Amino acid sequence: MAKIGFIGTGIMGHPMAANLQKAGHSLFLSAHHDPAPADLVAAGAIALATPKEVAQEAEFIIVMVPDTPQVDDVLFRADGVAAGVGKGKVVIDMSSISPTATKAFAAKINEKGAQYLDAPVSGGEVGAKAATLSIMVGGDADAFERALPLFQAMGKNITLVGGNGDGQTAKVANQIIVALNIQAVAEALLFASKNGADPAKVREALMGGFASSKILEVHGERMIKGTFDPGFRISLHQKDLNLALQGAKELNINLPNTANTQQVFSTCAAIGGSNWDHSALIKGLEHMANFSIRDKK
Repeated sequence: MAKIGFIGTGIMGHPMAANLQKAGHSLFLSAHHDPAPADLVAAGAIALATPKEVAQEAEFIIVMVPDTPQVDDVLFRADGVAAGVGKGKVVIDMSSISPTATKAFAAKINEKGAQYLDAPVSGGEVGAKAATLSIMVGGDADAFERALPLFQAMGKNITLVGGNGDGQTAKVANQIIVALNIQAVAEALLFASKNGADPAKVREALMGGFASSKILEVHGERMIKGTFDPGFRISLHQKDLNLALQGAKELNINLPNTANTQQVFSTCAAIGGSNWDHSALIKGLEHMANFSIRDKK
């Protein structure tokens, strides 16, 4: 069993770390970044003061924090991970961040003699708890093979996409697809409801045809019931679409539908919905239409 440092035990990181612990691995947590969850400590996890100390104790160091600046801080602050790594250690960033920054972070870690994997995930809090996450990995094949048992304790669909940065590129692509599918479902249900049809029955009918999707199944139901407690917050999806749009600018390509969906998310944020689940994108469309599919007729 491996000695694993885990930094970032929030909505996603906490259950991911718990699943590693259940698989028999030893955990070291950085109390400086997040208070060590009591249940993990009670089950044997050791809380240390800094990311550097975590890196010194662990063979694998997993980072799961919200955005690029937080990863930069955890890795390269004076008492950060980079100060504690060396030959034989593997740093695994499972956050969703900039592919460009990831390549720079990997180069710095490799200079220390360690290996670096970018391994963002998809599946939300539900997938994190159930250990069914999709994990998209960028990095060397030998580091991937070493880390594979860890990934298998947290996910099901695990793919080595390519070199450093390619895992993050795949995650950005994933977030484009998810966002546009959410908007497609939201627009369809809004259209159906405004036209007098029962959106729940329309969803039921569509689930049996070519329009069927996981988004229609799960988020379509959330839209109809109005259950928008976050599994994945709108603010985080906005962050991921910003990565897509910034990358598109760097690549000199146009992503018009991604830009449009980002604008609808911005409408949600403007009416107080930054912390709603991303399925609440429909509320931005409803706001513009002055109509809710959940209103009683």
